[in-house]
Amino acid sequence: MKRFEGILIKLLVIHFIILICSQLIIQEPKIQPYLSRVVKYEGVNKITISEWLETFSQ
Repeated sequence: MKRFEGILIKLLVIHFIILICSQLIIQEPKIQPYLSRVVKYEGVNKITISEWLETFSQ
């Protein structure tokens, strides 16, 4: 049982490290356009702030 608990703790630590690394990568501004293709499909990648706010007010 101790061996199983040890393996489980190691997996949890590895999972936590991967989670933190992936969150840091997602927050990187240079990488965001490559991860989110929805912006390109919706056509809002070159929209101004006033146009963006106009979208939500309608």
